[in-house]
Amino acid sequence: MREALTAAASRRVTRPAPLRQAVYDALTELIISGSLKPGQHLVEAELAEHLGVSRQPVREALQRLQTAGWVDLRPAQGAFVHSPTEEEAAQLLGVRAVLETYSAQLAAQNAKPEDVERLWELQQEGVDALAEGDVERLVAANTALHDFITSVAGNAVLAELIGQVGQKVRWYYTPIAKPRGKDAWNEHSQLITAIAKGDADRAGEIMRRHTERTTDFYRRQLPAGTSQD
Repeated sequence: MREALTAAASRRVTRPAPLRQAVYDALTELIISGSLKPGQHLVEAELAEHLGVSRQPVREALQRLQTAGWVDLRPAQGAFVHSPTEEEAAQLLGVRAVLETYSAQLAAQNAKPEDVERLWELQQEGVDALAEGDVERLVAANTALHDFITSVAGNAVLAELIGQVGQKVRWYYTPIAKPRGKDAWNEHSQLITAIAKGDADRAGEIMRRHTERTTDFYRRQLPAGTSQD
């Protein structure tokens, strides 16, 4: 684990951020980014050293991470990064598909010319990241584009619900960002075109197919239908 932490970008916790929350957020990001991989053993002392904190807030964070489904605490064995099951992935990504389909429909109804221009800028960022093979940039661009569509939709309740599943969607998407990339960004282009035309039905259908294809692609990567590793 020490090598993975050393290779990852520095995420040492800075004060005066609330320490428990800061440690929790830092560990969550290390899991989402793939620096800490599904099934990996988490050693409190190594995590504390990497983050520049004592072991106590790390121990507390691991308890919270278990509750949130990011970590498994096994008696007499310790803490391990959770490995999502096929059923977990299907449930979460299925909910995401419903929410984002509605988001795309609303965005098509509400988008202004400057919103469409911004969507094309975000699309280009993703295409450039894909060409460079930069996974971190690619995932960030994908997140930014989907988040902007949600903001254009203009529904605060919808945005809150999408935000609740957003971190785990990003976690699931990271390992498939490159192999799924070409098709995904072509679908984004079609989606932006529909939004620009104000065609809510078309935008919703493209987003529905887009999210379902991402879900199917992810599930095909799960060995024996059990884990992501």
